[in-house]
Amino acid sequence: MTAKIVKGTSFSGAIGYLLSKKEKAKTVKAQGVRIEPKEMTVKMFELQAAMHPSIKKPVWHISLNFSEQDKGKLTDKKMIEIAESYMQKMNIQNTQYLIVRHFDTKHPHIHLCINRIDNNGKLISDKNEKYRSSTVCKELTKKHGLYFAPGKENVNRERLIGKDKTKYEIYDALQRAIPKCKTWDELQKHLKKDNISFDFKMSGDTNKIQGVIFKKDDLRMNGSKVD
Repeated sequence: MTAKIVKGTSFSGAIGYLLSKKEKAKTVKAQGVRIEPKEMTVKMFELQAAMHPSIKKPVWHISLNFSEQDKGKLTDKKMIEIAESYMQKMNIQNTQYLIVRHFDTKHPHIHLCINRIDNNGKLISDKNEKYRSSTVCKELTKKHGLYFAPGKENVNRERLIGKDKTKYEIYDALQRAIPKCKTWDELQKHLKKDNISFDFKMSGDTNKIQGVIFKKDDLRMNGSKVD
């Protein structure tokens, strides 16, 4: 199981995509919104997002993707259970969402359209979302007995040397630290115990974080290459 997270500006665009597959799309769960007509669904999302107008990207579009080998296990009920467990573990609660299953590929997958503005008008935190998501996906894959693709967990650490060894030390330290951390400061304190630090890569002359670079010994590694 893997997740792809995208934040956007338009509920109309996200919901339009989710429902555009027609016979290859099935709405399996809605929370806090009407399923039909589509225009009403969009309007209900927009009204709640308007409670926090300073947020320019109130849309969370998350796809949860599964191995073709798990097709027989993944009933609609099971996929709803996994999707709601994923949201709970990501601290995505008390908000509107729509879960739509698509049948346009060989591998099972579902799409979640979620309001980043909760029912009380507060912004749901997205800090460390990609790292937290990776950890949550592994937990749920194991819990539900789903297929584990060969990956870093199967690499024999004892045979690694040099930069490869350092790379996996960073990866393993992040896997231990991320579930315990809610802020970058907390993550920095945990990683310091393993002699790992990180810097932010900024976008141009702005204060917007574009990426993160982890450092250990003489190795510098972009966050996107860690997992």
